[in-house]
Amino acid sequence: MFKRFAWLEWKAFFRSASFGKSLGLKILMIFLALYFSLMFLFFGIALYPFIEKFFPDSDPLKVVNGFALVYFSFELIFRFLLQSLPVMDIKPLMILPINKSKVVNFVLLKSLYSYYNLLPLLLIIPFGIFCVVQGEYATSNIMGWLVGIAAISLSVNYLNFIIKKRFTDNLKALIPFVIISSALAILDYLQIFEITKYFGQLLNYLVIQPYLAIIPVILLVALYKWNQQNLQSKFYLDAHIKGKAERANTRDFVWTKKFGSIAPFLQQDLKMIWRNKRPKTIIYLSFIFLAYGLIFYPNETYQDMPAFFVFVGIFITGIFMINFGQFVPSWDASYYPMIMAQNIPMKQYLASKMGLITFSIVVLTILSTPYVYFGWNILLLNMACALYNIGVNTPLLIYSGSFNKKRIDLDKSPFMNYQGTGASQWIIGLPLLILPVFFFWIINKFINYEVAVGFLAGIGIIGLILRSSLLNFLVTRYRLRKYAMIQGFKQKGE
Repeated sequence: MFKRFAWLEWKAFFRSASFGKSLGLKILMIFLALYFSLMFLFFGIALYPFIEKFFPDSDPLKVVNGFALVYFSFELIFRFLLQSLPVMDIKPLMILPINKSKVVNFVLLKSLYSYYNLLPLLLIIPFGIFCVVQGEYATSNIMGWLVGIAAISLSVNYLNFIIKKRFTDNLKALIPFVIISSALAILDYLQIFEITKYFGQLLNYLVIQPYLAIIPVILLVALYKWNQQNLQSKFYLDAHIKGKAERANTRDFVWTKKFGSIAPFLQQDLKMIWRNKRPKTIIYLSFIFLAYGLIFYPNETYQDMPAFFVFVGIFITGIFMINFGQFVPSWDASYYPMIMAQNIPMKQYLASKMGLITFSIVVLTILSTPYVYFGWNILLLNMACALYNIGVNTPLLIYSGSFNKKRIDLDKSPFMNYQGTGASQWIIGLPLLILPVFFFWIINKFINYEVAVGFLAGIGIIGLILRSSLLNFLVTRYRLRKYAMIQGFKQKGE
């Protein structure tokens, strides 16, 4: 039966209507997968010599065990953000004499072949081989450690499924867990309650007594059974027939009427963002990524690379612009033909998109002002990047939107969701982020920092002055692409 399920999945993959359309994206993902596989393999090979060099008085294996909990925490976060749950079209199977436990087991075992489960093996197996070759540990001890670490990684895999099932539709419910995790991290950092140290000591016992690897294996089986029960409890036709009752959201955003002719479009966009999962998540991510600068601004490594701060400034002040603007007008795909059939000025439609993006940049810039703590030069650079985003990157993103022909399901989760993504989204990233960095680097290198900052701000101001002319150009472009976009939005394939 498992072989037959695998054959059905294989045929569904190649017979999919969207297979040919997204072939280029699949090829790109394959190259990225190969790249990260090689990177993890490289780190796995270099990890033991690296620890020996920088921690000569420490046991490399104990050092790795001391950081293991941090690694598994980041692995869980990345799996939650990027890993898709294993899916299978089970509705046709419900009316056939097939044991539902076989279908559920196939779905869960299918996840074991996930790319995300391969990466940890590329990291720990070369490191384990080094531990044996160096003669410090017996093969049986390292085998027990490898089995335990692999079992914990797979447990993270099934734990991620449980978390996604419970919290993807309601991210606010994750707040208590985030607070508890942050509190534990702070206590560990202050060496009040060193949870990473205690977890590392448990892994050290695992090396000394390899039979203890049975404990992570038992944890893995328990999480597998938990997922199995959850899936089997929903393996009924009634679960798919009954609709999900939701309370209607009546927020009208009447305050937008003060914006004149673009008010109806602006109101429509705000309702769309407020009422749908994918665009609403962009709002949350925009606030989260405000902390992006904390990674780079206090780091001594980047103090001699001010051009890199331009990238950070563009990203912080324009994260909503990037995530929302690159899918204009795909957000409106379901009713875009109706908009084009009405006597609606295209200039007002595009002006409302630019107005919403501009407002987001202003808000994020204001919220990023505490970065003045790292110096007035950082604050001025962020403001210059904000002006560049408003005057240059916003029209550039709206222009790239004229190439969009793929519809978006607004209610789908944005995590690992490439619906609506085409070649234009990948290409536009180059001028969006690389050009301002390049301009700043050239001017800063041959003139000085202040002139480079003024240049970015000046280009942004020029773009603002020319906004009306740029809008007229964009209107002409969208009219030329009108029927191609309408035809593309009618396609249901991703």
